Amino acid sequence: MSIVTPTITARHVELFRQCFNGLTHVYGTYNPVTGSSRQEKKPVTDQVIRDHLEGRFPYGVYLLDGDRTNAVVADFDQPDPDPPRRFLTIAAERRLPVYIERSKSKGFHVWMFAAAGGVLAATGRRVFLDILRELGLPKTEVFPKQDRLGEGASYGNFINLPLFGRLLPQGRCVFVNPDEDMQPFPDQWAFLADIGRVTEAQLESSLPRPLAVLPSPPTSDFIHSIAIPSRASRAYALPPCARNMLNHGVSDGQRVACFRLAVHFKRLGLPQYAAVAALLAWAKRNRPIGKGIITEEEVVCQVADAYGKPYWGYGCNDPLIRRHCQPACPLSPKTDHRGHSNDKEQYDVTPANQQQDGDTPGNRRTCARCP
Repeated sequence: MSIVTPTITARHVELFRQCFNGLTHVYGTYNPVTGSSRQEKKPVTDQVIRDHLEGRFPYGVYLLDGDRTNAVVADFDQPDPDPPRRFLTIAAERRLPVYIERSKSKGFHVWMFAAAGGVLAATGRRVFLDILRELGLPKTEVFPKQDRLGEGASYGNFINLPLFGRLLPQGRCVFVNPDEDMQPFPDQWAFLADIGRVTEAQLESSLPRPLAVLPSPPTSDFIHSIAIPSRASRAYALPPCARNMLNHGVSDGQRVACFRLAVHFKRLGLPQYAAVAALLAWAKRNRPIGKGIITEEEVVCQVADAYGKPYWGYGCNDPLIRRHCQPACPLSPKTDHRGHSNDKEQYDVTPANQQQDGDTPGNRRTCARCP
């Protein structure tokens, strides 16, 4: 798909400034031949921007201005388009407009633009890092890289900007349409003129609220009053074992507990990002014996497994879960009039053909990313 490349006018320069503004007394650039980058402690003039757009000298912006920024960017340095697409999907669920740029090399940038006056960099970074945790990619770079300038960060880090004229014919440094097989938008300037922008309030409202998920410990009367009379209604209640683990933490089997709690959250319809936030808060309640508390990366991995595969079992047969069981729970293993246990038959609702690692008793929950 061909890209419209108009003669650059003052109107284009002004629109570009509105979209990609940051520090005005310093900028970054790189050698298009060798790739070596450098800092220029010079004013960001209209000529600097025109040189970038016309393909002479690339321009990189220092987004962080004090403690505010006019954009937040996730830098995916691999050619796989799936992670930025999934990032877009999660952001859309949170009603945040973000846009994908094919970068100058092999990867992608995901951009979010702020409303007039910018947003707190710390808030924008929290939102992006939270989405990346949900994706299982917590180590992806986010620009700005700091919450504020100062304390050794005089300028922060610059990021190379889209629409470097020399690379447009190669389909690089352009915004792409995820609904059209990641093809570039034909008119990049019409695209930029129509971008959505976010406010501080939108960012705050998009963040999960772990405390709303983790209530204060229920009383024993409350626990014993829980009734789950039918298989249908079981799908919409937290059993006492899960409440017990949530409110008091665990001393061992953290990965198993984390995984099972994530399955319960999925059954309740909790979004994956909220499950991660809740379980990160839950991890602080754990008191493992002779081990460290489950790490953030391990929590993300367990939640990703629980949400990404067809796990639905309550885990009643798992010895690590059994010890948190309450006798009055309708899901508690029982025996029939002949003394036969009906535990497996009735209370583990994971279909036999869907049981995988971690759905059988005693398995140690692991995933490819966990050590």
